[in-house]
Amino acid sequence: MAEHRAERISELIKEEFGSILRKDLKDPRIGFVSVTAVEVSNDYSHVKIFVSILGDETSKRSAMEGLESAKGFIRTELGKRIRLRHTPEVHIIADDSIERGSRIIELIEELKRSEKGEKPS
Repeated sequence: MAEHRAERISELIKEEFGSILRKDLKDPRIGFVSVTAVEVSNDYSHVKIFVSILGDETSKRSAMEGLESAKGFIRTELGKRIRLRHTPEVHIIADDSIERGSRIIELIEELKRSEKGEKPS
């Protein structure tokens, strides 16, 4: 039962955080950011929000700085939108798994192309 509640809360936080990113944050440092996952602690006191940021290393670092500076605002907004006894402490974590997956696919495709080129027809 508690596991199901944690999943519902995680999904709700993911939706609301995405909405806050799109509509409410006006920081120019925060470019194209998408939420990849949300994990809520067992006691609902902490939430880890994993984000993927599109761009080079400088823009990623800048976006993370913008998100870090907006954490108080984000937590306040989540508290208003999600009815919990206590608003969880927000931890925003950069997630590069999408980029790593994309890079692995590129490498596999390169390998396939090179194998086709090495075999005589």
